Amino acid sequence: MWGSTVASHLRRSLRALRHRNFRLYWSAQLVSLAGTWMQTVAQGWLMHRLTGSAFMLGLLGFCQFLPVFAFSLWAGVVADHMDRRKLVAATQTAALVQATALAAVVSAGVVRPWMVLALGVVFGVINAFDLPARQTFTIDLAGREDLSNAIALNSMAFNTARVLGPAAAGILLASVGEAGCFWLNALSFLPVLAALALMDLPTRASSGRLSARSTLGEGVRYAFGVGPIRNLLLLLGLTAGFGFQYMVLLPVYARDLLGGGPETYGLLVSAFGVGALMSSVRLTQQLDRQGLRLNLLIGLMAGSAGLGVFAWSRQMPLSLAAGFLAGFGLIVYVASTNTLLQITTEDRFRGRVMSLYTFLFVGISPIGSLLTGWIGERLGAPAATSLSALVLLAGALIVIYRLRALAARRAPLPTEPVLHERLD
Repeated sequence: MWGSTVASHLRRSLRALRHRNFRLYWSAQLVSLAGTWMQTVAQGWLMHRLTGSAFMLGLLGFCQFLPVFAFSLWAGVVADHMDRRKLVAATQTAALVQATALAAVVSAGVVRPWMVLALGVVFGVINAFDLPARQTFTIDLAGREDLSNAIALNSMAFNTARVLGPAAAGILLASVGEAGCFWLNALSFLPVLAALALMDLPTRASSGRLSARSTLGEGVRYAFGVGPIRNLLLLLGLTAGFGFQYMVLLPVYARDLLGGGPETYGLLVSAFGVGALMSSVRLTQQLDRQGLRLNLLIGLMAGSAGLGVFAWSRQMPLSLAAGFLAGFGLIVYVASTNTLLQITTEDRFRGRVMSLYTFLFVGISPIGSLLTGWIGERLGAPAATSLSALVLLAGALIVIYRLRALAARRAPLPTEPVLHERLD
């Protein structure tokens, strides 16, 4: 009896994997994302080794995120009007080339900070098109019925890689150096390209010549004209743009504040990743709109508390526990936002709405990264991380206000019949 209950629960939690195309993509992405996290950790360590500057870490984040700010909205138009499999294949191939170039300059011993920054810009341009393409590609692979579960499983893959990749990078940095991590990341894109080639998907015809400006404007008007979508996007811009920038300072915590080396850095990144992975497991459960809205509050509160403790901890066990809590909260919030957006958005606007999601989630980060690096350089990393925690707390207060306003609108007057729940 107990075994059949567990099996039934697993089937529900993993139901999107019944789709062959999604199964191919998900397993390949798990490998590729682990490689990307290895590169992220090794790249931050490389920059800190070359410069010893918190500001340069913030500048690296700025260089990686700025192209997303510049191009992600246009990428949404592309994702809505061309074959998404071809678009994902193109971005993954470009990412392979970028990782190879970074590995080559480090292996040759000629790497300079400006090269890392320049290749960071290239990575950002690729991401600007890759993120909206992969977000909108999910519904093609799993269908609308299993979309929310597919989003949760994608988050699980991302965060499993976030645990394994940094942990492996911490070991490899001490043994084979940054170049080994970059070479392995380049190889990790090959399974994705193979999975895309093996998929059985109808070719999606191009919509022909379109005015990117007019279709972009149409998508923005739609997103900001629908109250629930607008509210989710604006809150995401505030919290993610200025509250999620702790990553750029983790080398400072590992090396300067905790007195560790690459292994310590990898453990810190993995602690955030383990928390995020646990949140992804939670999100595989079927939740209604009200449950997803409550997740927004839970995620922001947990993220704020975790970062607040992490900022001032000087003990490794406490730092790991705080990182776990923060990672759990941030992904509960982000994945619930993603799901609410996708189940609310009309199919014809999906690419453009998810490009706005990318723009506000990642594209505003250049400003947040520079601000975090600047504060970290002048006032110290704890002050910068504390600011991130306060931003997340402000977001939680906004959610409380919105939930109370929604409950007040739903509550009937004594003489009125009960009304159906509003979408927002």
